[in-house]
Amino acid sequence: MSKVSIKDIARAAGVSHSTVSRALRNSPLLRRETRERIQRLAREMGYSPDTIARSLVTGRTHTVGVVITTIADPFVAEVVRGVEDCALPHGYSVILASSGGEPERELAAVDMLRAKRVDALIVTSSRIGSLYLDRLELQGVPVVLVNDHAVQGGPYTFSVTVDNQGGGRLATEHLISRGHRRIAYVAAALGHSDSVERQAGYQQALRQAGIEVDPALVLRGDGRPEGGEAALVRLRALADPPTAVFSYNDMTAIGLLRAARHVGVRVPEDLAVVGFDDILYASYVCPSLTTVSQPKTELGERAMRMALALRDEAAPAPEEGQVVLPGQLVVRESSG
Repeated sequence: MSKVSIKDIARAAGVSHSTVSRALRNSPLLRRETRERIQRLAREMGYSPDTIARSLVTGRTHTVGVVITTIADPFVAEVVRGVEDCALPHGYSVILASSGGEPERELAAVDMLRAKRVDALIVTSSRIGSLYLDRLELQGVPVVLVNDHAVQGGPYTFSVTVDNQGGGRLATEHLISRGHRRIAYVAAALGHSDSVERQAGYQQALRQAGIEVDPALVLRGDGRPEGGEAALVRLRALADPPTAVFSYNDMTAIGLLRAARHVGVRVPEDLAVVGFDDILYASYVCPSLTTVSQPKTELGERAMRMALALRDEAAPAPEEGQVVLPGQLVVRESSG
C-alpha cells in the first residue's frame, strides 16, 4: 500500500497542493473551517508527514535529545515529563538516551543524538559540563544542562538547576529547630557538585546555630538506597552517634529508613531523617519522608523553553544563561 501524499489529500479535498500544505501547517492564511476540514481528511486517509524530507528543506528535525542517567530514577522521570509537556505543544518530539552517570558514556550519547540531527540537547544530572565545555560547543546545537554535576565548578553557558545550598540549609535548619545538635550528612559519590553545595548549606546552618561541624558526621554515599543502608551502619558505630541525618537525596534516605527498621532504630524517636528531591516514593515509605522538594517538572519545562529560545533565531535569547530555582521543605513524619 502506497503512502498517502499531499497530492492525494488535495485531490480528495478538491483544493490545491499549497492549500493542503498550509492547512497541515495550521497557517492563519486559511479559514479555520478549511483548515479543520483538510486536517480531518488527512487523518482519515492516514497521512503522516515525511519528516526526513521536511528536515532537508528546513534544516530542522523538530526533535530534542535528552540525555538522562537512568530511566529507573524517579527524579529523572519527572524532569523528562516537564521537557515533554513543553516540547509537544511546540511540535517537538523527544529522544531519550541513557548515560549511566558515566562522563564518557554521556558524551557518546550526546554525539549519537547530534548525529541524528536533533535541534537541541538537554542533559540531565550532567557529569560533563565544564569538564568538556569545548567539546559541547562543537556540537553546533544548543546544549542545556539540568542540575550539572561537573567536578570543575566553572560556569556553563546554559543551565537550569535547583538552589542546592539553600535546600541543604533548609533541611538542616529544620532539624536544628527540632532540637537536634548531632546532625550527620550522607553525601553522594565524588564528582557531584550538587552534593557539595548541599553540604555547604548543611554546614552553614550548623555554624549559624553555633554548632561545631564534626567531620566524623559527614559520610560518603552513592545516591542509592544501598548507600543509605551502609551509612546507617557506620553512623551507629560512632562513639557519639547522631540523632538526625540529612541525606543527599531521597533514595539515600529511603535506604537509611529501611536499615533503621531492620536494626530496631525508631524514626524519628531515635533518629530523625530528611532527604532531598521529594520523589514519588517519599510520601509512601513508612514513616513518610521529610524532604526538600525540587521543582522537577519545572526544571524540565524551563530547560526546554530555554532550548527553544536558543534554537529559534526569531525568539529572544534566554534572559539568563543560568537559571536557579528554589527548593521547598516538605515536612512529614520522619523528622518528628
